[in-house]
Amino acid sequence: MSLQERLTERFLRYAAVPSQSKEGCDVVPSTPGQWDMAKLLKEDLAELGLVDLEISEFCVLTGRLPANLPAGHAPVPNVGWVAHMDTVDVNLSPEVHPQIVKNYQGGDVLLNAEKQIYIKVSEHPELNKYIGSDLITTDGTSVLGADNKAAVANLMVALETIIKENRPHGEIYVAFVPDEEVGLCGSKKMDFSKFPVEFAYTIDCCELGEVVYQTFNAGSAHIKIKGVTAHPMSAKNTLVNPALVAVDIINCFDRMQTPEHTEGTEGFIWVQAIKSNAAEATLDIKIRDHNKKMYEARKEFIRHSVEYVQAKNPKAGIELNITDVYGNIADALNDDNRKCVEYIFEAMKELDIEPKDIAMRGGTDGSFISTKGIPTPNYFTGALNFHSNCEFMPMAAVEKSCLMTLKLVELITK
Repeated sequence: MSLQERLTERFLRYAAVPSQSKEGCDVVPSTPGQWDMAKLLKEDLAELGLVDLEISEFCVLTGRLPANLPAGHAPVPNVGWVAHMDTVDVNLSPEVHPQIVKNYQGGDVLLNAEKQIYIKVSEHPELNKYIGSDLITTDGTSVLGADNKAAVANLMVALETIIKENRPHGEIYVAFVPDEEVGLCGSKKMDFSKFPVEFAYTIDCCELGEVVYQTFNAGSAHIKIKGVTAHPMSAKNTLVNPALVAVDIINCFDRMQTPEHTEGTEGFIWVQAIKSNAAEATLDIKIRDHNKKMYEARKEFIRHSVEYVQAKNPKAGIELNITDVYGNIADALNDDNRKCVEYIFEAMKELDIEPKDIAMRGGTDGSFISTKGIPTPNYFTGALNFHSNCEFMPMAAVEKSCLMTLKLVELITK
């Protein structure tokens, strides 16, 4: 089989396993389907010959492909690859029914005749880039799950190729993690003693050529406000309305520094949820900035805002908890380890891929892993329109992503 055919076969195998993660769960993994994915992948890795395979209590699957270099070969760094097993829940069906469009020749793509669901070129002109390529699409009722099962298929086919063709390589570690879509929960549960690498790569994000080694610094703030209840007939100078205290806090923030008014590397404070009753209120806030100093300044501004509102409302009880969620991959790079990013651009040059250097307004598993001293940049899967029923995989681009994986192993081994 050709490389594209093998990638297609692997992807369809893994897409058949429902593995949506679930927001708001206090356990990892958040759904049982991710255990099914981990067990299937462990079997497939064992069949390929990887060793030290282990599924942790948090459903993190790790394994190692032992080096095959001849005696006397120059030292080669241990390198890792990470992919997440969960797919996103955007209120569509958890069951994925992929369809293959052979040799796409342009025009709208019919996903579901019964429901008359299309990917329309007028809404998705990116289709025009992939005329002549086979496409894998949804049936319009679900996401495709290329985020991140395209990466899972990529790694499995790359490992299979390396092993069957006996390509030279150093120690290669893999980690398949759950719950990336609900806060990078799986990567936060990794046992890094099982992943002893100098640097690693994630394969996530979108179209051909995208490279991500700049991400947000990310944090969350949870504010709990306790008011004082009273009947309106005797409320004067007694009642403290927690909803209004929450509004006072929100009004401290600059309305022009929110997601809808920022772009590129500009950061923001995003009030994402407000809940209130007569007795108490809660605020959930996301804090984002590419610049580490600005990120810390935003956290400090929230603290000062809470202190200011507390002083105005001395009878209210206000509790603030700020948690760091992940960091900017770029902050983990230095002169000693920057080579991991340079390898990506070198591989793209050799494969004649035009790089698209993206400052991501978000994060990857690598954004957290990088905070642990393992710089982990990201390169494209080749798929597009993640998190929608219009998600699709142009297999020519997906093949290029797998060739990237193989080329990186080659460059690192030189």
